[in-house]
Amino acid sequence: MDIEQKQAELIDHFVKKASAQVGSAIGAVIVEATSHASLFAFSEILAVPTVAELEGTENSVYLEVLRLFAHGTWSDYKSNSGSLPQLLPDQVLKLKQLTVLTLAETNKVLPYDQLMLELDVTNVRELEDFIINECIYAGIVRGKLDQLRRCFEVQFAAGRDLRPGQLGSMIQTLSNWLGTSDNLLISIQEKIKWADTMSELDKKHRKEVEDKVEEVKKSVAVKKLHTVSRPTLTFEGLKRSTLNLVE
Repeated sequence: MDIEQKQAELIDHFVKKASAQVGSAIGAVIVEATSHASLFAFSEILAVPTVAELEGTENSVYLEVLRLFAHGTWSDYKSNSGSLPQLLPDQVLKLKQLTVLTLAETNKVLPYDQLMLELDVTNVRELEDFIINECIYAGIVRGKLDQLRRCFEVQFAAGRDLRPGQLGSMIQTLSNWLGTSDNLLISIQEKIKWADTMSELDKKHRKEVEDKVEEVKKSVAVKKLHTVSRPTLTFEGLKRSTLNLVE
Protein backbone atom coordinates (compact mmCIF):
# COMPACT_ATOMS: atom_id res chain seq x y z
CA MET A 1 0.00 0.00 0.00
CA ASP A 2 1.48 3.38 -0.98
CA ILE A 3 1.65 6.29 1.45
CA GLU A 4 -1.16 8.27 -0.26
CA GLN A 5 -3.63 5.39 -0.01
CA LYS A 6 -2.67 4.70 3.58
CA GLN A 7 -3.12 8.40 4.43
CA ALA A 8 -6.57 8.43 2.83
CA GLU A 9 -7.67 5.38 4.81
CA LEU A 10 -6.37 6.78 8.10
CA ILE A 11 -8.01 10.16 7.51
CA ASP A 12 -11.32 8.50 6.75
CA HIS A 13 -10.99 6.39 9.93
CA PHE A 14 -10.34 9.37 12.21
CA VAL A 15 -12.96 11.57 10.54
CA LYS A 16 -15.59 8.94 11.26
CA LYS A 17 -14.29 8.45 14.77
CA ALA A 18 -14.29 12.19 15.55
CA SER A 19 -17.76 12.60 14.04
CA ALA A 20 -19.14 10.04 16.49
CA GLN A 21 -17.78 11.85 19.58
CA VAL A 22 -18.54 15.11 21.37
CA GLY A 23 -16.82 17.28 23.96
CA SER A 24 -13.88 15.87 25.86
CA ALA A 25 -14.19 12.49 24.12
CA ILE A 26 -12.95 14.16 20.94
CA GLY A 27 -9.75 15.06 22.79
CA ALA A 28 -8.81 11.39 23.02
CA VAL A 29 -9.41 10.99 19.28
CA ILE A 30 -7.19 14.00 18.54
CA VAL A 31 -4.40 12.68 20.76
CA GLU A 32 -4.62 9.31 19.01
CA ALA A 33 -4.59 10.89 15.55
CA THR A 34 -1.64 13.20 16.27
CA SER A 35 0.30 10.28 17.76
CA HIS A 36 -0.29 7.88 14.86
CA ALA A 37 2.98 6.97 13.18
CA SER A 38 1.57 7.02 9.65
CA LEU A 39 -0.76 10.03 9.70
CA PHE A 40 0.60 13.40 8.50
CA ALA A 41 -2.54 15.28 7.35
CA PHE A 42 -5.19 16.71 9.65
CA SER A 43 -7.27 19.31 7.77
CA GLU A 44 -10.13 16.86 7.15
CA ILE A 45 -10.33 16.12 10.87
CA LEU A 46 -10.29 19.86 11.60
CA ALA A 47 -13.29 20.25 9.28
CA VAL A 48 -15.43 17.75 11.22
CA PRO A 49 -18.34 19.74 12.77
CA THR A 50 -17.96 18.18 16.22
CA VAL A 51 -14.28 19.12 16.24
CA ALA A 52 -14.97 22.71 15.12
CA GLU A 53 -17.53 22.99 17.93
CA LEU A 54 -14.70 22.73 20.47
CA GLU A 55 -13.88 26.39 19.73
CA GLY A 56 -14.50 28.53 22.81
CA THR A 57 -15.22 25.57 25.10
CA GLU A 58 -13.19 24.14 27.95
CA ASN A 59 -11.91 21.54 25.51
CA SER A 60 -10.72 24.05 22.93
CA VAL A 61 -7.11 23.22 23.83
CA TYR A 62 -7.49 19.99 21.83
CA LEU A 63 -8.56 22.01 18.82
CA GLU A 64 -5.40 24.11 19.19
CA VAL A 65 -3.30 20.94 19.35
CA LEU A 66 -4.90 19.69 16.16
CA ARG A 67 -4.26 23.03 14.44
CA LEU A 68 -0.65 22.85 15.57
CA PHE A 69 -0.20 19.47 13.91
CA ALA A 70 -2.00 20.62 10.78
CA HIS A 71 0.02 23.81 10.24
CA GLY A 72 2.64 24.33 12.96
CA THR A 73 6.17 23.27 13.81
CA TRP A 74 8.17 22.22 16.85
CA SER A 75 9.27 25.84 17.30
CA ASP A 76 5.62 26.94 17.34
CA TYR A 77 4.90 24.44 20.10
CA LYS A 78 7.84 25.64 22.20
CA SER A 79 6.66 29.23 21.81
CA ASN A 80 3.15 28.32 23.03
CA SER A 81 3.87 25.40 25.35
CA GLY A 82 2.45 27.33 28.31
CA SER A 83 -1.04 27.28 26.81
CA LEU A 84 -0.88 23.78 25.33
CA PRO A 85 -0.83 20.36 27.03
CA GLN A 86 2.43 18.47 27.29
CA LEU A 87 2.91 16.32 24.22
CA LEU A 88 3.42 12.58 24.30
CA PRO A 89 6.74 11.22 22.92
CA ASP A 90 4.98 10.02 19.76
CA GLN A 91 3.46 13.47 19.30
CA VAL A 92 6.87 15.12 19.73
CA LEU A 93 8.31 12.82 17.09
CA LYS A 94 5.39 13.54 14.73
CA LEU A 95 5.68 17.31 15.16
CA LYS A 96 9.42 17.20 14.42
CA GLN A 97 8.75 15.15 11.27
CA LEU A 98 6.18 17.75 10.21
CA THR A 99 8.74 20.48 10.91
CA VAL A 100 11.09 18.90 8.37
CA LEU A 101 8.27 18.92 5.81
CA THR A 102 7.60 22.61 6.48
CA LEU A 103 11.26 23.49 5.99
CA ALA A 104 11.36 21.46 2.76
CA GLU A 105 8.43 23.46 1.35
CA THR A 106 10.55 26.58 0.90
CA ASN A 107 14.09 25.28 0.50
CA LYS A 108 15.41 22.15 -1.17
CA VAL A 109 18.80 22.44 0.53
CA LEU A 110 18.48 22.35 4.32
CA PRO A 111 21.65 23.20 6.29
CA TYR A 112 22.44 20.95 9.23
CA ASP A 113 22.72 23.96 11.56
CA GLN A 114 19.19 25.08 10.69
CA LEU A 115 17.77 21.58 11.13
CA MET A 116 19.50 21.06 14.48
CA LEU A 117 18.16 24.39 15.72
CA GLU A 118 14.58 23.72 14.55
CA LEU A 119 14.51 20.14 15.85
CA ASP A 120 16.42 20.65 19.13
CA VAL A 121 19.11 18.21 18.04
CA THR A 122 22.57 18.63 19.56
CA ASN A 123 24.87 16.82 17.13
CA VAL A 124 25.18 15.78 13.49
CA ARG A 125 24.98 12.04 14.17
CA GLU A 126 21.67 12.43 15.98
CA LEU A 127 20.34 14.64 13.19
CA GLU A 128 21.31 12.24 10.42
CA ASP A 129 19.80 9.30 12.31
CA PHE A 130 16.55 11.26 12.65
CA ILE A 131 16.44 12.20 8.95
CA ILE A 132 17.17 8.62 7.85
CA ASN A 133 15.12 6.62 10.35
CA GLU A 134 12.18 8.93 11.01
CA CYS A 135 11.80 10.77 7.72
CA ILE A 136 13.31 8.88 4.79
CA TYR A 137 12.31 5.41 6.00
CA ALA A 138 8.86 6.76 6.87
CA GLY A 139 8.46 7.76 3.20
CA ILE A 140 7.75 11.43 3.84
CA VAL A 141 10.99 12.72 2.30
CA ARG A 142 13.67 11.57 -0.11
CA GLY A 143 17.04 13.15 -0.54
CA LYS A 144 20.77 13.07 0.06
CA LEU A 145 22.73 13.76 3.23
CA ASP A 146 25.84 15.73 2.30
CA GLN A 147 28.28 15.48 5.21
CA LEU A 148 30.92 17.56 3.43
CA ARG A 149 28.58 20.51 2.87
CA ARG A 150 26.66 19.78 6.10
CA CYS A 151 23.23 19.84 4.49
CA PHE A 152 20.28 17.68 3.45
CA GLU A 153 19.41 17.95 -0.25
CA VAL A 154 15.65 17.38 -0.60
CA GLN A 155 14.49 15.51 -3.70
CA PHE A 156 10.92 14.89 -2.54
CA ALA A 157 8.81 15.94 0.44
CA ALA A 158 5.20 15.10 1.21
CA GLY A 159 2.90 18.10 1.28
CA ARG A 160 1.36 19.42 4.48
CA ASP A 161 -2.15 20.72 5.08
CA LEU A 162 -2.85 24.13 3.57
CA ARG A 163 -2.71 26.95 6.10
CA PRO A 164 -5.60 29.41 6.38
CA GLY A 165 -5.27 31.93 3.55
CA GLN A 166 -2.78 29.75 1.68
CA LEU A 167 -5.34 28.45 -0.81
CA GLY A 168 -5.57 31.77 -2.66
CA SER A 169 -1.83 32.00 -3.21
CA MET A 170 -1.71 28.37 -4.31
CA ILE A 171 -4.50 28.97 -6.84
CA GLN A 172 -2.55 31.98 -8.14
CA THR A 173 0.61 29.90 -8.38
CA LEU A 174 -1.24 27.18 -10.29
CA SER A 175 -2.82 29.80 -12.58
CA ASN A 176 0.61 31.25 -13.32
CA TRP A 177 1.94 27.77 -14.01
CA LEU A 178 -1.00 27.07 -16.34
CA GLY A 179 -0.35 30.32 -18.23
CA THR A 180 3.33 29.47 -18.57
CA SER A 181 2.43 25.97 -19.78
CA ASP A 182 0.03 27.39 -22.39
CA ASN A 183 2.71 29.77 -23.67
CA LEU A 184 5.22 26.95 -23.78
CA LEU A 185 2.76 24.78 -25.71
CA ILE A 186 2.18 27.55 -28.26
CA SER A 187 5.95 27.99 -28.63
CA ILE A 188 6.41 24.25 -29.16
CA GLN A 189 3.63 24.15 -31.76
CA GLU A 190 5.22 27.08 -33.63
CA LYS A 191 8.58 25.32 -33.60
CA ILE A 192 6.95 22.13 -34.91
CA LYS A 193 5.27 24.13 -37.69
CA TRP A 194 8.58 25.81 -38.55
CA ALA A 195 10.33 22.43 -38.57
CA ASP A 196 7.66 21.00 -40.90
CA THR A 197 8.08 23.98 -43.27
CA MET A 198 11.85 23.61 -43.29
CA SER A 199 11.46 19.90 -43.92
CA GLU A 200 9.25 20.56 -46.96
CA LEU A 201 11.71 23.13 -48.28
CA ASP A 202 14.55 20.68 -47.74
CA LYS A 203 12.65 17.97 -49.64
CA LYS A 204 11.95 20.40 -52.50
CA HIS A 205 15.59 21.49 -52.65
CA ARG A 206 16.76 17.90 -52.56
CA LYS A 207 14.40 17.05 -55.44
CA GLU A 208 15.74 19.96 -57.48
CA VAL A 209 19.32 18.85 -56.86
CA GLU A 210 18.49 15.25 -57.77
CA ASP A 211 16.79 16.43 -60.99
CA LYS A 212 19.85 18.50 -61.94
CA VAL A 213 22.10 15.55 -61.23
CA GLU A 214 19.96 13.39 -63.52
CA GLU A 215 20.14 16.03 -66.25
CA VAL A 216 23.92 16.18 -65.95
CA LYS A 217 24.13 12.39 -66.07
CA LYS A 218 22.00 12.28 -69.21
CA SER A 219 24.06 15.05 -70.83
CA VAL A 220 27.29 13.25 -70.06
CA ALA A 221 25.89 10.00 -71.41
CA VAL A 222 24.86 11.66 -74.70
CA LYS A 223 28.29 13.22 -75.13
CA LYS A 224 29.94 9.85 -74.56
CA LEU A 225 27.66 8.27 -77.16
CA HIS A 226 28.59 10.89 -79.78
CA THR A 227 32.26 10.46 -79.02
CA VAL A 228 32.12 6.69 -79.48
CA SER A 229 30.12 6.78 -82.76
CA ARG A 230 32.39 9.39 -84.51
CA PRO A 231 34.70 7.73 -87.22
CA THR A 232 38.31 7.44 -86.17
CA LEU A 233 40.99 8.30 -88.79
CA THR A 234 44.10 6.15 -88.31
CA PHE A 235 47.59 6.72 -89.74
CA GLU A 236 47.17 3.96 -92.37
CA GLY A 237 43.88 5.38 -93.45
CA LEU A 238 45.43 8.82 -93.82
CA LYS A 239 48.29 7.33 -95.86
CA ARG A 240 45.92 5.57 -98.29
CA SER A 241 43.86 8.67 -98.69
CA THR A 242 46.99 10.67 -99.57
CA LEU A 243 48.13 8.10 -102.21
CA ASN A 244 44.73 8.13 -103.81
CA LEU A 245 44.91 11.86 -104.16
CA VAL A 246 48.40 11.64 -105.75
CA GLU A 247 47.30 9.05 -108.25
